[in-house]
Amino acid sequence: MVVAALGVLGGGCRASAERVDVPVSNWPGYEYFYLAEQLGLSRRHGLDLRSVQYADPQTIVHAYLRGDAPLAQLTTVEAVDLCSRVPDRCPVVVLVLNESLGGDQVAARAGIAAIEQLRGRRVGVTYSTLGPYVLSRALEQKGLSLKDVDLRNISLDAMPEALARGTVDAVAIFPPYSERAARQEGTTTLFDSRRIPGEIFDVLVVDPQWLQRNRALLPPLLRSWQAAHDERRAHPRRAVELMARREGLTPAEFESAERGLRYFSLRQQLQLLAPGGPLGVSIRGVRRVQEQLNLVKPGSPLPPVSREALSAALR
Repeated sequence: MVVAALGVLGGGCRASAERVDVPVSNWPGYEYFYLAEQLGLSRRHGLDLRSVQYADPQTIVHAYLRGDAPLAQLTTVEAVDLCSRVPDRCPVVVLVLNESLGGDQVAARAGIAAIEQLRGRRVGVTYSTLGPYVLSRALEQKGLSLKDVDLRNISLDAMPEALARGTVDAVAIFPPYSERAARQEGTTTLFDSRRIPGEIFDVLVVDPQWLQRNRALLPPLLRSWQAAHDERRAHPRRAVELMARREGLTPAEFESAERGLRYFSLRQQLQLLAPGGPLGVSIRGVRRVQEQLNLVKPGSPLPPVSREALSAALR
């Protein structure tokens, strides 16, 4: 839910703060709107920012489908999924939250030391995440495909225990769940997203109908996000403690997880969001894998990418 009186596009601080709700689920790259809220950074830009906590990405997807969450922090997989399910409300990408460079992983139980050993094995994935895409890319590099493994659709929070019990032989996983799995003796990372730079991104998306009515809110929202990253660099201990606590991680685990992410400043994102740029290429690759898994309708629209709010935020 968003309550707002429209201001001037790209304007500075306003006399009264306008409320914007941004969903958040567990992933270090999603924590910076939460940090901006906790430290009051958004009010400097005229926003009353509220982070609304959801159990997992799919509950955010369902909230978007119901119209309860017109803004969402999602993987490109979920954005592609939404375009297939509600093409008339295909979400618009307005910000890159992070690139995964190690955060997304394929981890295995003790006794499995290479991707090639997954042939015929049970591999846990959560279809609504980037897991199937990451797994497919890991397998491709060794001449295998998703058809060569026994896919098991399980929730992310169940993956650490599933590995420990031997219910599955490997999982496609990411923080904070990968950090919890790593606490178990014998867990091995077979592949991570450092092997596929420029392919995996998390994004902030907006309902196009909401966007038409509330364009003025996006530039200060993006500035608030940037202010949170600036605060993380200036006062890392306080920022990390706040974000780690919400994730259920120690500060050291949160910092370790963030080493697998790359963040881009607002100015750096002009190139990422350019027509035909890296983000568009990534989105097309994600849709290809989702079509192979029969999770999206062939020929579904792709999430449009807009630099309008970004350009206004940089003025």
